[in-house]
Amino acid sequence: MAARIATFAEFYPFYLTQHADRMCRRTHFIGSSLALIALAMLVVTGSPWWILAALVAGYGGAWIGHFVFEKNMPASFAQPLFSLRADWIMYWQMLTGKLSW
Repeated sequence: MAARIATFAEFYPFYLTQHADRMCRRTHFIGSSLALIALAMLVVTGSPWWILAALVAGYGGAWIGHFVFEKNMPASFAQPLFSLRADWIMYWQMLTGKLSW
């Protein structure tokens, strides 16, 4: 991504092009799901170690998808806030069947 994209409306279509490989999307989905489970465990147990587990699961799934399957650099390196928002939108679209996974 040579130039920073100014709006989320412009960013999300670009974000999807960076997740064209189905296995990349799957590793994102699995990592995000594990991150949600870890955050639920944080609420249940109160142990702050679950925050670390959530971060490792979420970013681990994404980075495996990008470096192993998609062979590109995660968009979060350049635009972390847009990427976080886009990841959860993509997650919801996969969960609801609007985007294949």
